[in-house]
Amino acid sequence: MLALARLLIIGFVVLTVVYVSLSLYSRSVRRAKLESEWNDLGGEGDKETFVREGLEEYDGSLRRKLILGVYIVPFCLMILIIYLTNYN
Repeated sequence: MLALARLLIIGFVVLTVVYVSLSLYSRSVRRAKLESEWNDLGGEGDKETFVREGLEEYDGSLRRKLILGVYIVPFCLMILIIYLTNYN
């Protein structure tokens, strides 16, 4: 039981690092696309406001929520492997 707890804790820490890295990378890519879009549109208005509003829209998007799969997929696979190993 202690080994399972240790696996879960270490796995959670590793997955958290992966999640934060992916989240920051995805947000920076979106910021770059918004800045590029602002430049292509001719730069009307305030650039920071345009980028901030675009990032607020991104925060509620499906892509942002899909990054949570970093936690869900490995956990489900681990549960499946434990089940198949012990009960089949």
